Amino acid sequence: MIEVGLVGFGLAGRAFHAPVIRAVPGLHLYAILQRNGTEAAEKYPDVRIVRSLDELLSIPEIRLIVIATPNETHYSFARQCLEAGRDVVVDKPFTTTLEEAVSLVQFARTVNRLLTVYQNRRYDGDFQAIRQVVKAGTLGRIVRFETSYDRFRPQLKPGAWRESASPGSGILFDIAPHMIDHALVLFGLPEAVTADVRTERDHAVADDGFDITLHYSNGMRAVLRSSILAAAPRPRFVLFGTQASFVKQTFDPQEMNLRRGFIPVNRPWGYEPEEDWGLLTVPAGDSFERRRVPSAICDYRDYYSNLRDVIVGHAALAVTPEYALEVMRMLELARESSQKRCTIPC
Repeated sequence: MIEVGLVGFGLAGRAFHAPVIRAVPGLHLYAILQRNGTEAAEKYPDVRIVRSLDELLSIPEIRLIVIATPNETHYSFARQCLEAGRDVVVDKPFTTTLEEAVSLVQFARTVNRLLTVYQNRRYDGDFQAIRQVVKAGTLGRIVRFETSYDRFRPQLKPGAWRESASPGSGILFDIAPHMIDHALVLFGLPEAVTADVRTERDHAVADDGFDITLHYSNGMRAVLRSSILAAAPRPRFVLFGTQASFVKQTFDPQEMNLRRGFIPVNRPWGYEPEEDWGLLTVPAGDSFERRRVPSAICDYRDYYSNLRDVIVGHAALAVTPEYALEVMRMLELARESSQKRCTIPC
């Protein structure tokens, strides 16, 4: 049994880490660091609650620590945990700068500890279905990949750290890591980046919208988009190829289920009815054949299952620290491109 300590019990810790860790055989949620409040104790009365990182690190049984705190604390907390001889998962984004991320990776190598980033949306069922379609060559040569992650929240949230002017705040560092991860998994590293990162709401001080284009050598473009003023959301995924197209309108339901505290018992966590599956359109003579592509049977437990298997020496790490550095590099190139209003070579 691998004993796990969770740092932070805000949205990330409460919805996307604690219930997932608890559902993976071989992992045991031993302690939760919640500096104030009683939510963690009420939700998990059998888990030890601590009030400081030093107190958490004083528990010798804990081997793996998960950092699910505001972005600007990721570097310092992760380094302290690595220095204390623990393996570490950092929620995305890895850190607030590429320089910090490189420093952490180098330090993890020095102390010979595991370090990885929580790219849980890689295990969305619709994205895994897209991976299978791309791998099979069904679309032919892909010329365009679009992914949109939209919400509608015109009012600012007073006191929310994600909407403050602090390092790592804003939608670019909140949402883009997922979308960059998808593009890199499907197509690898691009040749150049063009981005527009902006604030769309009145009085906003942190970015709340972006359009990022990743340019690839074969003419393919990956377009990553997010807006917080999308009352009518765009399709979640669009792929155009020389032989077919694929469109997925809706989101994988795992995020909303976990936000509500709902975990399906008798069906996959990401279960979707057939009408929500992606639609594959293939030319057939003078007309088109359209068929639904089922979302893959997978969920966020697969991330932690891989991590468990790595720790016990039975698997290779799915999200390596070197890969996490590439995601950070794309974030910084996007920010630079937007500031300079030009395309930046990779």
